[in-house]
Amino acid sequence: MRDRIGFLNQQAQRYGDISTFSIGKNRTVFINHPDLIKEVLVTNAQSFHKGRGLERAKKVLGNGLLTSEDEIHLTQRRLIQPAFHRERIAAYGTIATVAVLNLDREWRSGITVDITVEMFRLTLGIVGRTLFGADIEQEAAEILEVWQDLIASFNWSMMPFGAAWEYIPTPGSLRFRKARKRLDDLVYGLIKQHEEDKVPRTDLLAMLISARDDENNNKQMDTEQLRDEALTIMMAGHETTANALSWTWVLLSQHPDVMQKLYTEILFVLGERLPTYEDTSRLVYTRKVISESLRLFPPAWAIGRRAIAEVTLGEYTIPKDTIVLMSPSVTHRDARWFKDPHVFDPDRWTEEEEAIRPKFAYFPFGGGPRTCIGEQFAWMEMILLIAAISQRWNIALSPDAKVEQDPVITLRPKPGLWMTLESKITKPGPRYGSLD
Repeated sequence: MRDRIGFLNQQAQRYGDISTFSIGKNRTVFINHPDLIKEVLVTNAQSFHKGRGLERAKKVLGNGLLTSEDEIHLTQRRLIQPAFHRERIAAYGTIATVAVLNLDREWRSGITVDITVEMFRLTLGIVGRTLFGADIEQEAAEILEVWQDLIASFNWSMMPFGAAWEYIPTPGSLRFRKARKRLDDLVYGLIKQHEEDKVPRTDLLAMLISARDDENNNKQMDTEQLRDEALTIMMAGHETTANALSWTWVLLSQHPDVMQKLYTEILFVLGERLPTYEDTSRLVYTRKVISESLRLFPPAWAIGRRAIAEVTLGEYTIPKDTIVLMSPSVTHRDARWFKDPHVFDPDRWTEEEEAIRPKFAYFPFGGGPRTCIGEQFAWMEMILLIAAISQRWNIALSPDAKVEQDPVITLRPKPGLWMTLESKITKPGPRYGSLD
């Protein structure tokens, strides 16, 4: 619990590509080879359900796309998939760049900020616009506080007998219940507002409300399912992207040569205008920078599955109910697949190198039928935000900043990632509170 990633690295170094350990009565098999990872995520995907972490996450997220299984998951994915088609993602890109313009009104040259908090506020605002068509900045501070309480409770829930922890009236469990209710009130309130609103909406929640399952008598989602899906998209959609952006700013600050090369591309492609969705394919080096950041600091640092039947992995038979654990944090830094694996080198992302590298040597978004449904949205958002912010701001790591990993549900920096802002613009633009 004190050093999760260090422990998994030790497992791989001592015992190779497949090893086992137990936490209480729970047997876990840890795998660290692309071929074995493919067997779990793709070849034998039907033999596995989600692992303990997401089973615990159901306490907050309910039976949304991230935590549901089998037929329910297939149905929900079918209903939600149209929200992430290319045309809609392109429209979401405008929301991302408008959010950067709003930063110009809030940031000041010379101030020091906790960049993780700033990125959480930024991505939460974007997901609020895309999901609810609403400005939830007023609730942002409360949502972040609530989410911190829920993250803190996750440590306890993952301990042996953690399932019983919620029902014991400790200060931590009481905060957990209060935090969950506050999120419920917010999301149910927004759903009610949408259902009562007579004005046509084009946001993601409106799409979910009107979605019909053609293969199941045109069935619609009920209010509880809408809550589960909306909350899953809101929390998963902003948490992982905020963490990825935070780590990227750290790496760029530590490697000024990469930052200069990135800025040169941005000037060449964009000049002084803000990026649009169409620019994402042109910002080639920007994408490489993000690819390398996701390699070194993947937000989904560990992926777990529970065997629902006996299954063979490599030369081993895995009994039913065994937890199988994979870690992008470990596999992404394996010297077999990446030369100088601990070095931040965006130039390693060439077509030639990617062609010879096993597919599951790099899997920041998972893989197989449960690949992250928002992957393309995440790429678009990260490229636009890194480009637009780099175009307008220098972000430098403060000398007293602590750069430490905190692997809980996601791989986030520990609080206090202080960075200093220096403006590249002489006159901030207007505040863009709406997209009208």
